[in-house]
Amino acid sequence: MKDAIRITLHAHQEMVAEAITMDEIRDVLANAVVLENYPEHKRGSCCLVCQKTYKGRFIHVVCTASTEVAIIITVYEPKPPKWKTPFQRG
Repeated sequence: MKDAIRITLHAHQEMVAEAITMDEIRDVLANAVVLENYPEHKRGSCCLVCQKTYKGRFIHVVCTASTEVAIIITVYEPKPPKWKTPFQRG
């Protein structure tokens, strides 16, 4: 899986800003719950997924798997007011 993931510049910036590690992203992707689908996204069909990481925090990942390489478009920790819970929008 390590070689099958590409991180966009925006996702990398969010990772740095929120101290999200690549291991956490892999953890989320391995156990992801799909929250939303975006079939018409400019990078190809993608979705928003969420899961609790081994560090005990919930992370959202927007990614596409419409190519041979999964592209991570953005990552963030879901927080109010936009998110009531990690799985429910505010």
